[in-house]
Formats: sequence, C-alpha cells, structure tokens
Amino acid sequence: MVIILLLLLLLLPGPPPTPGMEDAAFPHLGESSQPPPRACPPRCSCPRADTVDCNGLDLQVFPDNITRAAQHLSLQNNQLQELPYNELSRLRSLRTLNLHNNLISSEGLPDEAFESLTQLQHIYVAHNKLSVAPQFLPRSLRVADLAANQVTEIFPLTFGEKPALRSVYLHNNQLSNAGLPPDAFHGSEAVATLSLSSNRLSYLPPSLPPSLERLHLQNNLISKVPRGALSRQTHLRELYLQHNQLTDSGLDATTFSKLRHLEYLDLSHNQLASVPAGLPRTLAVLHLGRNRIRWVEAARLRGARGLRYLLLQHNQLGAEGLPAGALRPLRGLHTLHLYGNGLHRVPPALPRRLRALVLPHNHVTTLGARDLAGLRGLAELNLAYNRLVSARVHRRAFRPLRALRSLDLAGNQLTRLPGGLPGSLRTLRLQRNQLRALEPELLAGLDQLRELSLAHNRLRIGDIGPGTWHELQALQVLDLSHNELSFVPPDLPEALEELHLQGNRIGHVGSEAFLSTPRLRALFLRANRLHMTSIAPEAFLGLLHLRVVDTAGNPEQVLVRLPPTTPRQPRAGGP
Repeated sequence: MVIILLLLLLLLPGPPPTPGMEDAAFPHLGESSQPPPRACPPRCSCPRADTVDCNGLDLQVFPDNITRAAQHLSLQNNQLQELPYNELSRLRSLRTLNLHNNLISSEGLPDEAFESLTQLQHIYVAHNKLSVAPQFLPRSLRVADLAANQVTEIFPLTFGEKPALRSVYLHNNQLSNAGLPPDAFHGSEAVATLSLSSNRLSYLPPSLPPSLERLHLQNNLISKVPRGALSRQTHLRELYLQHNQLTDSGLDATTFSKLRHLEYLDLSHNQLASVPAGLPRTLAVLHLGRNRIRWVEAARLRGARGLRYLLLQHNQLGAEGLPAGALRPLRGLHTLHLYGNGLHRVPPALPRRLRALVLPHNHVTTLGARDLAGLRGLAELNLAYNRLVSARVHRRAFRPLRALRSLDLAGNQLTRLPGGLPGSLRTLRLQRNQLRALEPELLAGLDQLRELSLAHNRLRIGDIGPGTWHELQALQVLDLSHNELSFVPPDLPEALEELHLQGNRIGHVGSEAFLSTPRLRALFLRANRLHMTSIAPEAFLGLLHLRVVDTAGNPEQVLVRLPPTTPRQPRAGGP
C-alpha cells in the first residue's frame, strides 16, 4: 500500500514554478539573443558603447545618466553655463570632450573640473564665455581649443607639463603679454601648432615651445620681436605676423636667421619700410604686402635664395624702389606680385625663371621691345589698369614670351590690339580699353586661345575685319559685351561655348546668326534693343547644347524658341 502511494505522488503534477526559478537554475534559458539596452541621456544619441552625442539640443543642464564607459562626449551647440564637478569627475574614461559653443563662464568651471579625467586627449571649449583659462588640464592632453572666449590669463599648468600636447588654439581672446606666464609651455615639448591670433599681444611672447611648426600671431598689437625670441624655434615652418604694428626697429638681423626650416612668412599689413634682413634660405613664400616699403635691397634677399613667391603689393616703391638686379639673387622665383606700387615701367633684370608677374594698378605707360625679353618662361602677365597706350607698346614687346598662357591688359588706354602676341596664349583680357578695331593679322597664330574678353570697348560691326575669328579655332569664351554692336558678328569660331553680347545695340538676330557655332551652351543678350519678335524662329536651330539664353533687360520680353531636339530648355530672361 505504501509503495502505491509513493508512486501516485511521483506521478501527480506539482505546484507551478516560481517566476524566474528556471532562469536561476538554468541561466542560459532566460537570456535574450540581444544585449540589454545601453543607458543614454534623454534626447541624446549613443551610436557606440563609448560615444554620447548631445549636440544641438539647447541643453541648459549637464545631462545625467552618462555611462562611465564614455570615451567621447559631445555637448557642443547647447546653452550650458556650468560643468558640475561631481558629474564630470566620474567620467574617468573620457578621451574627447566637446563643449564648443555654449555659455560656460570661468565661474561655472571649477578649478578641479578636469583633474579626474586622466585619459582626456582632446578638449574643445571654443566659443564660450571664459575669462581665464582652466588652471589645470590633464597631462594626457593632445589638443586644446579655447578660441573665441574672453580669456585674459592662462596658468602654468593650463598647457604646461603636457608631454603629448600637439595643438593649442587661443585665437580670438583678450590675451596680453601679462596674461602669458613665462613657463606657460614648460614640459610641453611636442607642441607643433599654436594659435594666438586676434589677441592683445604687444610683443612676440618669449619661451615659446621649441617644437613649434606653425605659429599664428596675426591681428595683434605686436610692434617688436625681442632679440632671441625665435632662436629656439628651429622647427618652425609657418609664421603668421600680418596685421600687427611691426616697424623696422622692431626686427633685427637675427630675428628670422635661426629659423632654418621656415617656409612661409607673412608680414603683410604692418609698417615696415624695408625688406627684413636675415631671411633664411629655406623660405619659399614671403608676404610683404600693405607695408611702407620704398626700396628693395638685393643684399636683404641674398640669404633667401630659395624664395618662390614674393608678394610686395600695395607698398610705395614708385619709379626707383626696385632697381635693376634687386631681385637677381632670387634665381628660383616663381611669382612676383607688385600690385599698386606706383611703378612707371616693368622692373628691369627680373629673375629669368619667373612664371607669374602681377603688375596691375601701377603707372606703366610704355612697353619697349626689350622690357620683357629676359622672361622667356613667363606663363602669366598681368598689366591691367595701368596707363598703356597703343603708340607706346612696341610691336615686338610680347614676342619673347613663348610660354605665356595668360595676358591681362584690361583697363588701359589701348585703341588697337597689340602685335606679336605669342601663339601659346590661352587667355587674353582686353576689357575696358578704347579698342576701335579688330584686325585679323593681329590675332593670327592664336590657335590655342580659349578665352578672349573685349568687353567695355568701342567696337562696332564695321570695326571687325573679315576673317577676324578664322584662326581662333580653339576659342570657347568670347566676351563682346558693352560695345556698340548692332547685330551678332558673323563667322564666329566653331568651338565657341559661351558668348557675351549684353549691353550692345543689337535689335535683330537673324536665322543664320549662329550657324557657325554649333557647340554654343550659353548666350547673353540682355540689355540690347530686342523686341518680342526680334529673334528669328530658326536662329537656334541646331544648337543642341544650348542651356542658357539671357534676354532680360530688353525693351520687350523676348520669345525664345528652341528646336524640340534640344535636350534641356534654356532659361529665357524676362523684361
């Protein structure tokens, strides 16, 4: 009997299991195939386990519920005014902290705010309201951006004792020399980029990191570089000192002489009266525009024999400031800018390897047969807005320039095309002269010309000789705007893609006007004398590439009809 009762107890079902009992006994049975959701602050995104992105949410309070595993925290473009120490100090794994464009003041940033962030490498606090820099930033830091605040003072441990620090951005603040301690970068021997532009510095700060490669000091009040201030920065490649108050007495022969890797030096917009002495051999770009330089001395340039680009625009060289041979030491010079110097002629004895000579807005009146003879490698010549007249431009003035690709003679007083133009030309600009005739023989041989501008002259149809366009078989852009043309010039080049005829006296466009230009893409006819029916219905027949027809500004709205085979309808201008 007992045996029968025991068998019955074994066969009867027992009570239902306690919830979770199976999971406790067999953990694998209760596990989901998906990991549990990660904690993420409300409205923020957490695309990875180590990344929290709260960008642009108008947050006014530092978000809570940020995972301790976060390595990258973005809080830029919010309205945060302070950083709570307790919240920040527990994020010990942070490597990147972006606080760009908030309302954080120095009062809202505790002194110890970052001391727990021993892994932090990148901090961005630009565009806030800091009046002083944080007293302490982590030793692990590599990039620090405090630009566009109101910082007047930094401290020894703000950027000091940071062996991995590479880049520091402090531009657009209110730093004076008094706000930079002499040991500001002590122990930070890897800083390569330092930006102190747009502050209130009156002299170049001493004790800058010797590792610097790029130093930005533009837009300050610097009037002096103390002797020896740059003697240790032997790795410096780029130095920006433009828009300061430097005079000749603020520099000496040793200022730049130790910078044996310097390649770029910008001293424009200062008060220099001469080219600085002691320029290093490695210098490739020297920007001296907008100073008060009256004289260029060859001896000052002798050390900078590697110079490739010399920019001297808007100085006071006048007729005598660039004597013959002054630039002769610069044998490798590629580009010379002399814009707006009151020069009366093309400077003689320029470096023979010169590729670009930029001389607009001077007082050049004459071009002799030998003025350009030594510049056989010249590819770009800009003589726009001088005082050249046709009678004083020798017919062989341009003939030696066999490599010339771009010639700009705009804004002079030429009445005819200059002779002897080199066949290598790709671009010729003659707008805003007083041209009254186009002679075919003066355009002969220009079979590589791509762009020709003759705008704002006095050309009439009768002034364009027969066959004028015949040799311009590569011409793609022709600007004849603002002349005195009464109809579309005939026999235009077949390769033409863009034709400017606006501002003329054209009253009719015949059916054969564009028969010679099947590749035309853009046609500008605005501000002429066209009426509703002035354009023949067949005028655009065959122009399968035409995309733009501009007829605005005529007496009446012009109807433009294109053949149905045209891929896209052009834009037709209204009145």
